[in-house]
This record gives sequence, C-alpha cells and structure tokens, in this order.
Amino acid sequence: MQTFLNEVRALWSSRVLLLVLTQRDLQTRHTGTAAGIMWPYLQPLLTVAAYYLVFDVVFAMRLGEEAPTRAVGTFLIIGALPWMAFCDAVTRGMNSLIEAGGLLQKNALPPVLFAARAVMSSSLVYVPLMLGVALVYISMHGVNWSICALPVLLLLQFLLCLLLGYLLAVLAAALRDTVQLVGFLLSVGIYLSPILFPITLFPERWRGVLWLNPMTGLVQGYQQVLLLARWPAVDVWGFTLGWLVLIAVLLNMAIKRSRDQLVDWL
Repeated sequence: MQTFLNEVRALWSSRVLLLVLTQRDLQTRHTGTAAGIMWPYLQPLLTVAAYYLVFDVVFAMRLGEEAPTRAVGTFLIIGALPWMAFCDAVTRGMNSLIEAGGLLQKNALPPVLFAARAVMSSSLVYVPLMLGVALVYISMHGVNWSICALPVLLLLQFLLCLLLGYLLAVLAAALRDTVQLVGFLLSVGIYLSPILFPITLFPERWRGVLWLNPMTGLVQGYQQVLLLARWPAVDVWGFTLGWLVLIAVLLNMAIKRSRDQLVDWL
C-alpha cells in the first residue's frame, strides 16, 4: 500500500492549494445565476421537500409495522439525501481527471488533488443539508448519545466517495466507457439499497444483493440514528469499513499500474 500512502502524503502537502481550488470550483458552479451561491442547494432541498409533500401530506402513505417510521416521505428523505450526495460526489470525482487533463499535462500536480477537489466541493453542498435535516429529525425524539455517530457516518461517506471517485477517475482516464457504465449503475443503485423501502421488506434470501451497494451500510446507519435514535449496528460499521479497505486496495493497484501513463491517457 506504499503507493496509496504516497498519494495521501501528496494530498496533505497540497492541502492549501486544495482549499483554493475547492473554493473556485464552488464559485464556478453558481457564476452567472440569479440565485447565486444558493443554487447548488436548491435542487436537493426541493427534492426532499417534494418527498414530504407528496408522500406524507398529499397521499399520507404509510409503511408497515417493521419499518423504522410509518411515514413514507419521512423514511425516503433519510436515505435519498445521502444517496444524492454519494452520486454527486462520485460522479464529479470520476470526471475530475478528464476535466483537468490539460492542466495536468502542463503542470506537475498530483492527480489526487483534482479528485479530492471534486469530492470536497460536493460535500460542502450536501453535508450542511444533511446536518440541517438531521436537526429536524432529532427534534422528533430528542437528543441522545446516538447522535454522536452522525459525524462519524458523514466522515466515512466522505472517505468512501473520495476513494471511489479517485479510483473511477483513473479507470475513466484509461477507458471512457467507465463513465457510461457508472452512470447506469448509479441510476439503478437506489433500487438495490434500503432507501425506497426498509430492508425488512426485501425478500430475505435476496438481501445479500443489497450489500453489494457500498451505501447500504451508511444508509442503514443514518436510519438507525435519525429514525430510531439508536447507535448503528455492528454490521453497519463492519460493512462500510470493509468497502473502504477494498476500494483502497484496488486504488493502490490502479495508481501503481497507471502512474507512468495517466497523463498520456488524458
């Protein structure tokens, strides 16, 4: 894992430049828009508001007794918002090296810098939204010690997006079909996770399929903290950490094999 550790050191040594690039990226996203800096926040906010309005207010749909909460919209928001954050961060991270190809060809900058910039820029939009939603849900059952797990879950999701986004960025540089394939997987991934329905409603013999989605553990963690006011179960931590280790190993291999060709691919 020496190659992976070298990337971590390069990122840390470029942390000041990373902050500058992230700030510029956020500014670019809303330049020329009437809503200004609020624009990146509006789409996810309107989406979660629509879930609540349609499912809980208009249709008053309810889940079964085994669900963490009976209200459908209230349940959907907890999983859908982290999923939107995951898709946005991974997609931006995957495209980061291709978009920065010209800059990398002219400057000896670490490629990980651009993947980190993309994921951090996305996180600065979604993390405040997720914390704001969490405050609303905490008021439903009061503050207890389980809320201490929320920052840890957010950190794990950031690391997951960073590692996976960087891995996919290297693969996309080598093979552009990666972008289309990952786009398809992200579009169907929401159906292979306990976001639209509680995991207890999924056929028991097929539940193992849900764990092929790296967000399944984190989504369950958010549900247990914000809907049930419980500390996430052991399988949430074990599954998420397992995915992080696996992606780190794959990333180490990908960087090692592409180190001398990456800039040429771009």
